[in-house]
Amino acid sequence: MEGGNGNEVEREEDDSVSDILQDRFRLSAISIAENEAKKNGVEISEPITSCIADLALNYTEQLAKELEAFAQHAGRKSVNMEDVILSAHRNEHLTALLRSFCNDLKEKEPQSERKRRKTSKKEDKATTSAVENQTKQNEVFKKTADSGLYL
Repeated sequence: MEGGNGNEVEREEDDSVSDILQDRFRLSAISIAENEAKKNGVEISEPITSCIADLALNYTEQLAKELEAFAQHAGRKSVNMEDVILSAHRNEHLTALLRSFCNDLKEKEPQSERKRRKTSKKEDKATTSAVENQTKQNEVFKKTADSGLYL
């Protein structure tokens, strides 16, 4: 019976920590919303900032579940950059930005770190081909925009 009480205490502590983190997240989101409103010369009411904070929290919770599922599907126990990029697949612009950011990080990574980290050739090829495809798409969009055509 004592083992059950220990698990209950741990669960209560985890819930307490989770509540504190959620409160801090909400306060940060409210602060960001208020600062952005002030910066743009807009007034924002308290119920709206609370709603924005709740939406942000719900989004991050859903994102965490998706990232975990992507990693599990790939047979991994931890989330990597490809999971994050995959989570943005509905937003082509965001996906391109994330891939660019990922490539910038890889370039800045010291050579010794790159040698230690083992990446599969398949993973590198997938990232490279996706970046090339996105670059080609961007060129097509730019050419069509320059010529006055819209897709």
